Amino acid sequence: MNESEGSKTTWRQRLFGGFRRTSERLSDNLSGLIRGGRPDAKTLDAIEEALIVSDLGPSMAARIREKLAGQDLPDGDPESAARAAISAEIAAALAPVAKPLEITAFPRPHVILVVGVNGSGKTTTIAKLAHHLVDQDYAVMLAAGDTFRAAAIEQLAIWAGRIGVPIVSGPEGGDAAGLVYDAVKRATAEGIDALIVDTAGRLHNRRELMDELSKIRRVLGRLNPEAPHDVVLVLDATTGQNALSQIATFKELAGITGLVMTKLDGTARGGVLVAAAEQFGLPVHAIGVGEKIDDLRPFDPAVIGDAIAGRML
Repeated sequence: MNESEGSKTTWRQRLFGGFRRTSERLSDNLSGLIRGGRPDAKTLDAIEEALIVSDLGPSMAARIREKLAGQDLPDGDPESAARAAISAEIAAALAPVAKPLEITAFPRPHVILVVGVNGSGKTTTIAKLAHHLVDQDYAVMLAAGDTFRAAAIEQLAIWAGRIGVPIVSGPEGGDAAGLVYDAVKRATAEGIDALIVDTAGRLHNRRELMDELSKIRRVLGRLNPEAPHDVVLVLDATTGQNALSQIATFKELAGITGLVMTKLDGTARGGVLVAAAEQFGLPVHAIGVGEKIDDLRPFDPAVIGDAIAGRML
């Protein structure tokens, strides 16, 4: 993103602030385990367990264990050396999945279905994503496809007004697939680059949700065989390991192609971002730290590694 160095610093500081509870949790779990010299097997076992309970996941914990097993930690400051190793392994795990959402479809519009359970921050994430794309000079339209909740329709309409983008919406309880059809036709006619579609998040009724998403996909396919071009799952980081089960569920129900993780500023469980990358390998398009309209950003794996490991600015 085209930012001044000053605003980059502000974002980095907010990011580190957001991950502070995560890094403090990791520090508490590692407390007393890291000493100078090469760690023995018992110490490595304890470190690996501490990493797992910090939500980094067993695969990441094993990678860090292997890294530390071959490292002589300095007597003067072994903890800093260990944090550097943890940060480097986290960055290496995140690098392959750090992929910003790109508008590539031709013919336009590029259709992005956004899915996620109610309360995940889905609607506000759509607004933030739209704002980001508008800043990149794309013409954006929203579609209020979560017709099950009047509040979701109203909230998205308010955001559309603030951002200055058009929205296609209908009555509560309306046919979501029909609304999406109308939105694509209108977006095509108006030369819209990106159409972002909100969808229902009723996981308590998986069959109904799957049927609705399948119907939306069929409608889109009739208009453009390539659509939807992206199916993005919004995850609430405060749910911790439950976020992993949500990924598995929505992968089955919706064929998700990428992730956005929100609410990283209010949780000690930001390590689940790493576990998700390791377990599923899906692109992580952006992370959210805060409620402001510009608080959704593509992320730098090295900075995320430093933030989780608690390496200072």
